[in-house]
Amino acid sequence: MSAVRSVRLDTWTVRAVGGPYPQSLAHVTVPATVPGSVHTDLMAAGLLADPYLDENEKQQSWVGLTDWVYDARFDWQPGADRAELVFEGLDTIATVLVNGVVVAQTRNMHRRYRIDVSAVVRPGPNDLQVRFAAPIPAADLASVELGYRPHVNHHPYNAIRKMACSFGWDWGPDLATSGMWKPASLQTWSTARIVTSRPVAALEGSTGVVDLVVEVDRADANAELEVLVSSGMATATAIVASGSSRAVLRLEIPAVARWWPAGLGDQTLYDIVVSLRVAGDEIDSRTHRVGFRSVRLEQDEDDFGRSFRILVNETPISVRGANWIPDDAFPHRVDRERYRHRLEQALFGRINLLRVWGGGIYESEDFYDLCDEMGILTWQDFLTTCAAYAEDELWSEFEAEARDNVTRLAPHPSLIMLNGTNESIWGHEDWRWKPRLDGRTWGYRLYHELFPQIVAELAPHVLYTPGSPFSPDGSAHPNDPAQGTVHVWDVWNELDYTAYRSKTARFVSEFGWQAPPTMSTLTESIHDRPLTPESPGMLLHQKALDGNVKLIDGLAPHLRVPDEIGDWHWATSLNQAAAITVGIERFRALPECAGTVVWQLNDCWPVTSWAAVDGYGRPKPLLYAMRHAHANRLLTFQGAGELHLVAVNDTSTPWNETVTLSRRRFDGEELASAVVELSVAAFSKLWVPLDEEVAVAEDSAGEYVRARSEEGTARWFFAEYRDSDLRAGTLKTEMQRVGDRYRLTLRSEHLVRDVCLLVDQVDPDAVASDMLVTLDPGASATIEFTSARDISYEQLTASSVLRSANDLVDRS
Repeated sequence: MSAVRSVRLDTWTVRAVGGPYPQSLAHVTVPATVPGSVHTDLMAAGLLADPYLDENEKQQSWVGLTDWVYDARFDWQPGADRAELVFEGLDTIATVLVNGVVVAQTRNMHRRYRIDVSAVVRPGPNDLQVRFAAPIPAADLASVELGYRPHVNHHPYNAIRKMACSFGWDWGPDLATSGMWKPASLQTWSTARIVTSRPVAALEGSTGVVDLVVEVDRADANAELEVLVSSGMATATAIVASGSSRAVLRLEIPAVARWWPAGLGDQTLYDIVVSLRVAGDEIDSRTHRVGFRSVRLEQDEDDFGRSFRILVNETPISVRGANWIPDDAFPHRVDRERYRHRLEQALFGRINLLRVWGGGIYESEDFYDLCDEMGILTWQDFLTTCAAYAEDELWSEFEAEARDNVTRLAPHPSLIMLNGTNESIWGHEDWRWKPRLDGRTWGYRLYHELFPQIVAELAPHVLYTPGSPFSPDGSAHPNDPAQGTVHVWDVWNELDYTAYRSKTARFVSEFGWQAPPTMSTLTESIHDRPLTPESPGMLLHQKALDGNVKLIDGLAPHLRVPDEIGDWHWATSLNQAAAITVGIERFRALPECAGTVVWQLNDCWPVTSWAAVDGYGRPKPLLYAMRHAHANRLLTFQGAGELHLVAVNDTSTPWNETVTLSRRRFDGEELASAVVELSVAAFSKLWVPLDEEVAVAEDSAGEYVRARSEEGTARWFFAEYRDSDLRAGTLKTEMQRVGDRYRLTLRSEHLVRDVCLLVDQVDPDAVASDMLVTLDPGASATIEFTSARDISYEQLTASSVLRSANDLVDRS
């Protein structure tokens, strides 16, 4: 008998063996990193330029057309019953050989593989080789073998089980990767080992109940095994009799504290230790962290249609979410600290839910651990997106990856929803798939049979929905705003963002607006001379169909289109923030809408996109707009025609407050005023119609309405930026510095809209405390940041750094 012993295999080389690779790589062996990828190994060896820079990406398609071989050696000595190779992630079409013998052939990036090599290992050194077939030809061939099925990319990503956006997306580079993107190890063991342990945490009154299924693999069929489960002083045991491979246990923990989303309570977590023993000696173990919480999806008939409201611990959650994509085109580069920083940025934006999009990956333990700790709710898509999928031919792969990942992720209390597919149900209805499919399967049984059955079996404490968007009433359109989830993409693709003001929805799981990355990211990654919106590098870093045209079409109704790159950058960044502010506030104000999930929080490389945080991790003005629009208690002006003040209370206590309303001139003169006594129940919304005296302008270009309360200020402008009497040059500034802390105080005697200190332009590592600050006449505000650099007042207040809407509009 011996305990499970695991040795990481992390000394590898890689070489090209077939395909259109450069002649300079012939017979060249490169040190390889595992976890890693061919691209990053070649970059580390100085043999591949950074694909994120300039036009390098389009010169590197050969990498995804090339076959690669990874080689390693490992030592093995007799003494254990079993020797197994464990690959946590093989990307993607791989053949594994030990001492020249094929031991496995794999076709799925999204699952783990355990390979018994006991019969082929030999004492001493052993040769290990992993051969990766070129992913692009593999996908092309699989598409033919499976039969054509529609998709939205130039590569048939839906034909193999590889990260869809590895083949490019409308925000991502086409960098089809190969390699071991997760760790590899050699494990040896005797007698038995734990295959899986699946804890399901629930509440029974104040008692925390953990139902646990433990499955074991045996080398000794007759050994009597004991499973001990513990958390603090609470324990439970079960015997796995000879011939059996399964134990079911219940652990009861008295007087537990509930796990709550951020802002509603503490994120209390409990360690659950699972020990597999023989005659009292531990031979294998697992540790899980669980939280005790309930989650329920309310889908009730009402006056608006059918609700879609998430309740955690029977508390209604007004979802203020964002979509999450892989944070790097090479996901293995995203470590725990990078996840932490990005999730802290999400919390800064007052985001309480992240939806992990179905064209990326089943996110890592680090991601979910941190969401557990920070109280960020998570929604994980199964990895199908914007395509029809073969059902029967790929069924076993889908089942294996779903079981693997649901088992892995289910213990995390932050995971509240699993979703069958992104936009594929919608696509089947609206994207002319049916005649193209000509009767072929497209994924229906995956979303309505396989995935929900697996969730019900392995994660009954997690919600399931077949798709996003999706309507529970099967006879309704999948993007029906009266029920389920909706994606709002006619705004941006076809309509101006003012169209949000006439939209209705029960839950908006995607909507967004584009802008370039921060200027420091732009100039670090693109070196065009001159740099213009349409210079070569800029166009390569704009992946959306007609993206620049849509940027301009969406900008012109609100701001004049600038020619100078700095003004263009600022104008499009401001327009993105304004668009999403209008969208979030509209949907939050609707009595029937229970949540929004903005597309998207993050980027995987430096690109013009819908993200709030760019590909180098720098916040765009949009992140600050989200922070403002996601206030727990929000005042917003709404109404097509008659103007209303809407108070949104997303807290657990009533909101009772006096709000002062006034119609004012841009020079500060008050033209009319009123007082509103607010009384808004917990988790409620209140619409208050406004009298014409306040709500109707005499001079739309020079007047606005303001609502002020202790919780915040809301403003309504009667005219677009471009048609307003805004003045440039009225902002007065004062800088203070103490050590590495800078404070910039702003004052103006005239209205100044949306002041942003674009401090990344003087220090790419600096982050402003606030952006999009509007100054009423006579008001002041302070923006702070830290920097190790010696920054002068002149640098900080330069016209390219200290920006406002006024300097794009000035009509004085």
